[in-house]
Amino acid sequence: MENLTTLPPNLNNHWSIIAPLLTIRNEEEYEQAIKRLNDLINLVGTNKEHPLYNLLDTLGTLIEVYEAERYSIPNCSGSDVLAYLIEEHGLNLSDLPEIGTSETIEKILNKKQPLNLSQIQQLAKLFHVQPQVFLD
Repeated sequence: MENLTTLPPNLNNHWSIIAPLLTIRNEEEYEQAIKRLNDLINLVGTNKEHPLYNLLDTLGTLIEVYEAERYSIPNCSGSDVLAYLIEEHGLNLSDLPEIGTSETIEKILNKKQPLNLSQIQQLAKLFHVQPQVFLD
């Protein structure tokens, strides 16, 4: 471990600017972190060479830890997880056109049609969760 005396002398100044970007202690900070992550995703995309890629990666990990600690989802079906997330985010079926029509989503929620791989990937990206939460 590095001795604290070898850290740059201006680290305190830099940390006071960076810390609010990487701190998630409550719902308000969580919502701000989600917005920040979405902005970073729009800016950086999947370009690992982008100077802000590590910030995107770190923020995503912090959000994932926050969600795991506070929003632990018990063993349930993908459609149950989808129903929960739709309700939690105050969405309507028409707010998810990338998943399908309202009728298609209704069939999924009523367990008359399973989620396909493409839908699972879209939902994971949309809700910033691991795709596995949608697998039955």
